[in-house]
Amino acid sequence: MTLIIAMDGPSGSGKSSAAKGVARRLGYRYLDTGAMYRAITWWMLEQGVDVEDAAAVAARTGEVRIEMSTDPDAPGISVDGRDVSGPIRGQAVTGAVSAVSRVPEVRAFLVAAQREIMADGGIVAEGRDIGTVVAPDAPVKVFLTASEEARALRRAREIADPAVSVEATLADQARRDRLDSTRTASPLTKADDAVEIDSTELGLDEVVDAVVRLVKERAATG
Repeated sequence: MTLIIAMDGPSGSGKSSAAKGVARRLGYRYLDTGAMYRAITWWMLEQGVDVEDAAAVAARTGEVRIEMSTDPDAPGISVDGRDVSGPIRGQAVTGAVSAVSRVPEVRAFLVAAQREIMADGGIVAEGRDIGTVVAPDAPVKVFLTASEEARALRRAREIADPAVSVEATLADQARRDRLDSTRTASPLTKADDAVEIDSTELGLDEVVDAVVRLVKERAATG
């Protein structure tokens, strides 16, 4: 049986590493929906669109062509044929992505694309609204979290820029958490039937083990 596994949670909770680990373990595909929001944000910035102007962002959304790789060993994303896997992780995109992702037209555009990718099952999809909006009927839902300090430290290590301190990362993280959880369109929230896993004191293998056990339990019960 191939299932849709929905993994949600805030920035720095370890979703990406855990989701890829689960996908590898099960032989599933992997979908980083956050990268899709980053990609459309990158495109808006490249086009000179004012990302704080929701109407301007909405008007240009349909012009973007995004293609995803769902191979957990070689995840990647391209915009209009250009590989943007690196550029979308820059500070300019990080600072603007919450503004773009809260635009309803952006969310509708990307949710439709995500559902199309996920339609055949056998996929681990991670983001902020997978279990609540994108795939509310997913048989396996996980909400991965961690302490604010642990999440900030992970993000700082991921950024790997000596000019970006853990304190600055913590402040930016708090800003993004606030924007993501209070936006009108698809706010970051735990689905009622999601299993919460706190990864603060857990290693990656332990998180992957916990999710795989959950998947096997759900598969066994049909």
